[in-house]
Amino acid sequence: MRCFVAVECGSAEVLKGLRDTEARLAATGADLKFVEPENFHLTLKFLGEVPEARAGEAAQAVEAVSFQPFSIKVEGVGVFPGLNKPSVVWAGITGGVADLAAVFEGLEAGLARLDFDRERRRFSPHLTICRVRSGRNRDRLAEEVAAMADTVFGSVDVDRVKLKRSVLTPRGPVYTDLAESRVG
Repeated sequence: MRCFVAVECGSAEVLKGLRDTEARLAATGADLKFVEPENFHLTLKFLGEVPEARAGEAAQAVEAVSFQPFSIKVEGVGVFPGLNKPSVVWAGITGGVADLAAVFEGLEAGLARLDFDRERRRFSPHLTICRVRSGRNRDRLAEEVAAMADTVFGSVDVDRVKLKRSVLTPRGPVYTDLAESRVG
């Protein structure tokens, strides 16, 4: 099964800002695949396809993660890898990053003890807004992203992380909670 560990975006204020941003990006005419409103999340660790037994082991690692609740600030719009050829448009995390990184490191350590591969890329917390499917209207998209670089979405309270299963469908992914951390 396809699995990942995430922090859900449960803030109505942030969700409204993300939906407003999607509308602005859609108006550029770029070829975009938007994240469904119920699926906004911050991925801590993508595990990929794992056998059911391994998902059970990952669930134990997630349930063992313990931390004191904190808030993250969602601010700014940007792209990966760059404006000249964007593939993902995201909202940035500017507050609570150290707390989030500590949760990530604890999760990584727990998963590594179970022989899950460590992340090779630097931890770069963000909320994916959409994926860019082609180069159509790329210049207009880049202009709009640059205009939203300083957008403040609000804050999200973080009091748990969840192991999620992702089933890909033609209408978009369907997520199911498999496990969650205990509040510290």
